[in-house]
Amino acid sequence: MKTLAKLPVTIVTGFLGSGKTTLLRHMLDNAQGRRIAVIVNEFGELGIDGEILKQCSIGCTEEEANGRVYELANGCLCCTVQEEFFPVMRELVARRGDLDHILIETSGLALPKPLVQAFQWPEIRSACTVDAVITVVDSPAVAAGTFAAFPDRVDAQRKLDPNLDHESPLHELFADQLTSADLVILNKADLISPEDLARVRLEVAEELPPAVKVIEASSGRVPLDVLIGLGAGSEEHIDSRHSHHDHHHEGEDDHDHDAFDSISIELPQADESLLLDALTQLVVQHGILRVKGFAAIPNKPMRLLIQGVGTRFDKHFDRQWGIDEARNTRLVLIGQELDATLLEAQLRAALSV
Repeated sequence: MKTLAKLPVTIVTGFLGSGKTTLLRHMLDNAQGRRIAVIVNEFGELGIDGEILKQCSIGCTEEEANGRVYELANGCLCCTVQEEFFPVMRELVARRGDLDHILIETSGLALPKPLVQAFQWPEIRSACTVDAVITVVDSPAVAAGTFAAFPDRVDAQRKLDPNLDHESPLHELFADQLTSADLVILNKADLISPEDLARVRLEVAEELPPAVKVIEASSGRVPLDVLIGLGAGSEEHIDSRHSHHDHHHEGEDDHDHDAFDSISIELPQADESLLLDALTQLVVQHGILRVKGFAAIPNKPMRLLIQGVGTRFDKHFDRQWGIDEARNTRLVLIGQELDATLLEAQLRAALSV
């Protein structure tokens, strides 16, 4: 009986809004016939990242596309890894003769190290190997000192005293994502000056093992041959990489990123400009890190995809509304200490709905 080779797995990590989903879409659009399964770890109740990726069916039927995306429920992979990740991987292992590669997109709030360590479990280790951990960096946000692009700009004290860096949960998470990396992508490189990009590269390099390569990209456009086939075998050496959160998985229940909230809001159809203005105001007033979702625009037959990082919003009409599909606006807001009732009330008042 033929022994199947280990199935390579690429883990894509990075902070909120760094461009992970965009990178995965690029990888799927350029799969060149490779049979790829995708696991999306969605932080939010609406499964928006999963829906975005399901559009990358590369000629598959809708049923086949749905079968290619395994969407884990709300929460970060480091918290749900035993409860949900294992059965999903077991199903993929059973089908590994039909697959060439697995892509895993972690939540922007997830710690990559526990996920990589899960590939040491005997049932997974015998069938899969971590080809690489790819960390996607939001270059403009790092240049601004915020790591994730949100309105509260860099704290002057942090600039003056490097010893204060690790007082920030955001910086600890950013550093841990880099510590686990086998490849780092400085994304959105076209949105900052060459001088700022060089500074970002130096700052990132301080957190990296010497052998880790750092490349630049715009909108996640990197040749697929650069992203897969690295053969890093990350599970073999992940234990030797120190992270700030190692002790959190030795009997402690608390996680720094528990301070993050994910608020789901459903609204009726909304005027496009009013909605974007209202969301911008919410971001400024409440320090919202990330906005993503779909909007129903009056008299438009297509659904508007909205993705916001801080006050920067990208939008485009992604597909026709289904015949029996409810034309509602569905949004996820991610931030710290968010008041769901207040945010929804403010948004409805601004839209007068």
